[in-house]
Amino acid sequence: MPPRRRSVLLDRLNISAPGSRQHAILDELRRVILSGDAPPTTPIPLNDVADMFGVSPIPVRESLKTLIGEGLVDHRPNLGYTVAQLTSAELCEMYIVREVLESAALATAVELATDDDRERAIIANKVLEQAITADDPREYHRRSREFHMALTRPSRMKRLLHMLEAAWNITEPVQPMVHVAGSDRVTLHSDHRQMLDAFLGRDAAALSTIAQYHHGRLNTVISSIPADTGLLADPTTD
Repeated sequence: MPPRRRSVLLDRLNISAPGSRQHAILDELRRVILSGDAPPTTPIPLNDVADMFGVSPIPVRESLKTLIGEGLVDHRPNLGYTVAQLTSAELCEMYIVREVLESAALATAVELATDDDRERAIIANKVLEQAITADDPREYHRRSREFHMALTRPSRMKRLLHMLEAAWNITEPVQPMVHVAGSDRVTLHSDHRQMLDAFLGRDAAALSTIAQYHHGRLNTVISSIPADTGLLADPTTD
């Protein structure tokens, strides 16, 4: 029987000191998963993770239960824990959820945004521009999220923003913007400048229209991600 391959997740964990508390274990596991460094179906060996943190398996298991509830981890009897894997249909569904939640936040965000909020949105767009210029897909993926959050956070709708963040997190192991064509990233980014201009101009109607168009293009791009990359589950798999 061939030796078990070491899970890439173990090499991505940053552990400052042994004996970590559960919240620190949870935060670090979540960080690695959301970064895309442990792609879908990556094994999460319970005992090995516990050994690395210098704890018993109990706090690791409890952390994994929380991540299962967040949609980031799967567990199957006799197979153990893995980073969750979506089907193509589920990925598209989560983008629709994100669109609905973001749209609900934008109108209020325009009205409540302060000068500091608007400055943060400007900076977020500039950093996103730099990722496009550098043709850095991972940086673009990360900065795109920051840009969209910069437009929605001024809504101060804490529960809605929490749901939006949770929905966004579920798609993060796939890192969708990393796996689409560079030309698609450029096309999608062309919408961001218009969204920013409407946000800065406090034009809620224009922002809503542009955002709706942007999400339509985004949904088309997401649906084009090949199903044979290993990132997405076979829809016939139980």
